[in-house]
Amino acid sequence: MMASEEKSAALLINATFVRPVNFYISGFSNMPHVKYYFVFLCFVYVFTVLGNGLLLSVICLVKSLHTPRYMIVFNLALTDLCGSTALIPKLLSTFLWDRRLVAYEACLSEMFFVLFFLGVQSWTLLAMAYDRFVAICFPLRYHRLVTLPSSGLLLLGMWAFILGMVAFIVGAIDRLSFCGSVVVKSFFCDHAPVYKLACNDKSINNAMAYVGFALVLVIPPILIVITYVWISVALSRIASVEERLKALKTCTSHLIIVAIFFLPILATNIASVATFLHPNARIMNSSLTQTIPALLNPIVYSLKTEEVLVSIKKLYRRHRVSNFTSSKICRH
Repeated sequence: MMASEEKSAALLINATFVRPVNFYISGFSNMPHVKYYFVFLCFVYVFTVLGNGLLLSVICLVKSLHTPRYMIVFNLALTDLCGSTALIPKLLSTFLWDRRLVAYEACLSEMFFVLFFLGVQSWTLLAMAYDRFVAICFPLRYHRLVTLPSSGLLLLGMWAFILGMVAFIVGAIDRLSFCGSVVVKSFFCDHAPVYKLACNDKSINNAMAYVGFALVLVIPPILIVITYVWISVALSRIASVEERLKALKTCTSHLIIVAIFFLPILATNIASVATFLHPNARIMNSSLTQTIPALLNPIVYSLKTEEVLVSIKKLYRRHRVSNFTSSKICRH
C-alpha cells in the first residue's frame, strides 16, 4: 500500500511542472575584492562598445570596404557588440548592485541571447575562413563565388540556423520542473547550471547541451583547421616566397581572432571535465573567455589589416579637412 502511494506521489511530481518565480545567481564564493573584477569588466564593456562601434562606422562610411569580406567582418563586430551587451550590463547589475534574484522569464531570455550571439560569433569565424579559402585556393573564381548577395544569404542562413538551434535548447528548459534549489552556480543564467537544478527527466536537455557544444565550439574550429590545411597546400604550390607571404598576410588577422576566441573557451571546458576546477576559477575563466575576444577583435582588425588602417586614416583626414573648412567659413 505504502509503495503504491509513493509511486503515485512520484508520478504526480513528474506530471506537475514547478516553475520558480526567480533564480538566484551565486557568482563567486568568498572571493576577496571581487568588486574590482566587475569594475574591470565595466571598462572592458566600454572599450568593446567603442572599438566595435568604430569598426562598424568605418565599414559603413568607407565605400571601398563594401565587399563580401568586410560584410562578414561587419557581422562579427555587430555580434561582438550585441553579445557583450547581452551579458556584461546584466552581470554588473547582478553583482555590483547585488541584484542576484533573476525572474524565471528574464533568466531564459538572458540565456537565449548570450548563447545565440556566442553561436553566431563562432560561425562567423567559419564564414571568414571560407572567404580566405576561396580567395587563396580559387583566386580566379573568387569574385564569381563570393559576392555581396551570396555572402548576405550565407550570413542570413547562419543566423536562422543558430536562432532555431538556441530557441530549441532554451525552449526545452520550459518542460523542466524546479522543485529543489534555485541557486545557479554561475555568473549568469548559463544553460548547464540552470537545467541541472531540475528534478524531473533532464535527458533531452543533456543531449541538447552536447549537440549545442559540438555545433558551436567543436565543428567550426575543426572546419577552420581543415580550411587552413587546404590553404597551406595551395600556398606550397606558389613558387615565389614573396607571393606566399603576401597571401598569408591576408589570413593573420583571422588566425589571431580564431585563437583568441576558441583556445581559451575550449581549454576551460576541457579543464572542467578532465580535472577538478574550483567554481571561482571556472566562473572567472568563463566570464573572461566570453568578454575579452569581443574587446580584442576590433583592435586586431584595426592594427593588422592594412585596408582598415588606411580607411581610418582617410576618415580622420576627411574630418580634419571638413573642420578646417567650416572654421574658415565661420571666420569670414
